[in-house]
Amino acid sequence: MKKTILSTACLFGLLAVVLGAFGAHGLKQLVDADAVATFETGVRYQMYHAFFLFVLGLMPDILVQSKKTIYGCTVLGVVLFSFSIYVLALNDLVEFDFKMFGIITPIGGVFLIAAWTLLGYGILRSKVSK
Repeated sequence: MKKTILSTACLFGLLAVVLGAFGAHGLKQLVDADAVATFETGVRYQMYHAFFLFVLGLMPDILVQSKKTIYGCTVLGVVLFSFSIYVLALNDLVEFDFKMFGIITPIGGVFLIAAWTLLGYGILRSKVSK
């Protein structure tokens, strides 16, 4: 599980850097400033959660026993939250109206909140001495 978590963290971090560079350099000529800012929000949260996964992957199992559930919530949350934001920010570039997918973004946020909650709860319940 550790290798999976750390590999996913690397992938999310890599994609965040690539998408961030695209947002900073290529996107400004294609969409308005509000769409660029929206896109950057997705990149920022993706990078935050890449770091989150690195920390999770490096934590000892005795400290957090529900790593698989936390990992699942984080991956699902990033995909639903950040990737729906990317699609919504790029909506003006395609003929299909992706605005109906806007409901997915807060669902992704709930999964991210759940991951943080589970991590905090696992740490508080751990048997590791203070």
